[in-house]
Amino acid sequence: MRSEKTEILIIGAGPAGAVAAAMLRQQGRQVLIVEKEQFPRFSIGESLLPQSMEYIEAAGLLKDVVEAGFQYKNGAAFKCGDKYTEFDFRQKFSEGWGTTYQVQRATFDKVLADGAERAGAEIRYRHEVIAVDVEGDTPHVIVRDPQGEEYRIDAQFMLDASGFGRILPRLLKLEYPSNFPTRGAIFTHVEDGVAPGGSFDRNKILVTVHPQHDDVWFWTIPFSNGRCSLGVVARTDFLDQYPGTEMERLRAIVGEDAGLTELFKNAKWDTPARQIVGYSANVKSLWGKNYALLGNAGEFLDPVFSSGVTIAFKSASLSTACLQRQFAGESIDWEAEYGIPLREGVNTFRTFVEAWYAGGFQKIIFFEKSSKEVREMISAILAGYAWDKKNPYVAESKRRLTVLEQLCAG
Repeated sequence: MRSEKTEILIIGAGPAGAVAAAMLRQQGRQVLIVEKEQFPRFSIGESLLPQSMEYIEAAGLLKDVVEAGFQYKNGAAFKCGDKYTEFDFRQKFSEGWGTTYQVQRATFDKVLADGAERAGAEIRYRHEVIAVDVEGDTPHVIVRDPQGEEYRIDAQFMLDASGFGRILPRLLKLEYPSNFPTRGAIFTHVEDGVAPGGSFDRNKILVTVHPQHDDVWFWTIPFSNGRCSLGVVARTDFLDQYPGTEMERLRAIVGEDAGLTELFKNAKWDTPARQIVGYSANVKSLWGKNYALLGNAGEFLDPVFSSGVTIAFKSASLSTACLQRQFAGESIDWEAEYGIPLREGVNTFRTFVEAWYAGGFQKIIFFEKSSKEVREMISAILAGYAWDKKNPYVAESKRRLTVLEQLCAG
């Protein structure tokens, strides 16, 4: 078996891997990415948060993303029956970007990966990691190439950016169950047929609450080419009630909401629907001996607030900052400088996700007499600024949300 060496090995060329690679190339590091799929490839998670733009810019990839022609996004809208509210992310407590994009991930991920390659990272598509060993002085993996041949890569450090593939958590048995109930999502892309100039704001993601079940919700993410990503999220026992193909099940559930039925009355349902189940996951640790887990390979909460890509980028930024200092000869406490800081923002998002499914956060956002200051604090978190401890709803998210819910309910 042939063997080779690299400074940094990244598993996965998705957003976390590509941004980490571009940041490491700015440091002059040798970077090799192995990616199981051939890009472009379909992926879900299309609505970015403004906080993401900071990391895209820091990685030197902003021009690539801006020039790709994605759908502009400035906020989020929420609807439940006759109730409607929206948040403009430019009106937020935290400093930083207030706008971003809604992207077809096949194109977006390829844009980032191509940018990382131009920065000097090597990407090997259709190369699959099948074994890993982190017990020695440096980690190594066994990789299978497209011809079925196996070879070994030794690295000084390894970043797992494999997303839902969760390569290292699976191979190293780092996973443990999420405390969230098992939920699933059924989704597709449609040619939406929505006429311009109506009430549908293409500059915002639309989150619609099911008219009878407040823990069931739909996403509508408009793209720049007259298409939308449309999906439903619910507990698996709810989804299992519906017979037929994924498309038949999705259309049946969408048909239960009058607003979405009217919005998509002229749509062409031209793409087979897909389902993912049990996507929420935790790990025992976000790092280990000469490796770290990025983005979804570490933890994934829930798609409701579109936090996945932002967490992926944050993990890339934190880990590469640690590596810059480590390669300069400093001793790095990966728990204190990577694991804890990353989880602080993840836990802020977690508090809001839990409040959403419990119904409390919905009372807050639809409350008609909420203060401008509080809405701007919440808007900042919905825009991705879940690490801004100057925001009281970050610093004390559980207590503050509980009190606010009681005020809105009273």
